[in-house]
Amino acid sequence: MNKRTFFENANSRFRMGLYMFLKLPAAWFMGLRVVQCNEEKCAVALPYRWRSQNPFRSTYFAAQCAAGEMSTGLLALACLQEQPPVSMLVTHIEADFFKKASETLTFTCEEGALIEATIQQVLSGEDAHTLLLHSKGRLPDGTIASEIRVQWSFKRKGSS
Repeated sequence: MNKRTFFENANSRFRMGLYMFLKLPAAWFMGLRVVQCNEEKCAVALPYRWRSQNPFRSTYFAAQCAAGEMSTGLLALACLQEQPPVSMLVTHIEADFFKKASETLTFTCEEGALIEATIQQVLSGEDAHTLLLHSKGRLPDGTIASEIRVQWSFKRKGSS
């Protein structure tokens, strides 16, 4: 699949919903939705519903981490289109929570260029590379409610 088709699929509510239902059922269950995905950034919405809520009437931290991971991971998957096989794996995740999240959150990662450069380094060598990516969860008024940091490891398949 080429990048253009990947972005079309990621931005299609039906196709991405079907993909999540089949491959990421927890994300589908929580109601994660791709708002925007292109070369530079990816935004994922996490609705405030009973499926993503904790007993304290705010959004569960694990749901926020899942949305942050998805916003970074989709950008990485896009960069891997039409490339030799590269494995990617989450090796570490951290989160800071600044404000109670009792509305829909939108997690945005704007590090597409950094991901692309790292993938090119991986493809030009044999070594694995790690990359720490940031995703900020904003409330509808733009206030940052949380920041998720996801460390991804990229390694060319077939290298030891």
